[in-house]
Amino acid sequence: MLRRQLRTQLPIDALTTHYPDRRGQVPLNIALSPSADAALHRIAAVLGQRPQEVLSQWVTADLARHAPQERARRLENRLESLLVHHTLEEVLVCAARVHPSRRHHCIPAAQ
Repeated sequence: MLRRQLRTQLPIDALTTHYPDRRGQVPLNIALSPSADAALHRIAAVLGQRPQEVLSQWVTADLARHAPQERARRLENRLESLLVHHTLEEVLVCAARVHPSRRHHCIPAAQ
């Protein structure tokens, strides 16, 4: 019922299971409003592609644009949780000790 109500408000509705298929891809069920669907078909025809291909390219490009922001947000959350148990100096010293290509468990700096 919610999907029907939102259909008049949003040009796109997407559902995902968050579970990868056999190829490691997460299936995405996208329902477009009639006007968005018509526009997608027109653009796909101009590009000489199938609408699914065009939509896949758009979703992939959009996810790529948002990935750095999401990674930064996750890093900030992890740093905040580290700072609950360690001083900023300990976190910075540990980060300075870790080589970028290797993972180490750092020992806090001597006090």
